[in-house]
Amino acid sequence: MAEISFGKAKLTDSLRISVLLKTVYMQTYAVDGVTFEFASFITKRFSIEHIESIIKKNPLQLIVAYQNENPIGVAEIIFDSTCPIRNISITELSKLYVLERFYGRGIGFRLLQSVENELINNGLKELNLEVWKQNERAIAFYKKHGFISIGNVDFPMEYNTYKNYVMNKKLI
Repeated sequence: MAEISFGKAKLTDSLRISVLLKTVYMQTYAVDGVTFEFASFITKRFSIEHIESIIKKNPLQLIVAYQNENPIGVAEIIFDSTCPIRNISITELSKLYVLERFYGRGIGFRLLQSVENELINNGLKELNLEVWKQNERAIAFYKKHGFISIGNVDFPMEYNTYKNYVMNKKLI
């Protein structure tokens, strides 16, 4: 089996991270196929230019899992987010995406560990995330790793809103 490594995203990864994010997003959320709304949303949200701007602005924001130096998973940390439930400044795990063919290999867990270690090393004590209420696999994963639901929030897309759980974890 190929060695899996983890590291900060590099500008040269932008194209591949863009494709990875689009792929995982579509596999997870496009329950009605590729709607115009989804196509437009992911084209903007996961554009190469947007990924490049994230990396340039804060290289610690994206942690990437690699197999043979190719991205297979990515976690995005937003350090200056606001909890929509408690209305406090908090760090958010904005994304934890792994390509489907790599499920079951501990990639998501190791990405989550990398995020948590980064936060602990920077003196941060808790982490929020939002997860779509119908994403049962992700919800079970987060609960297994110590996250608890603290409320609900609407996620607006272009024309629709989607119900998300807000989950929180105290870091040890």
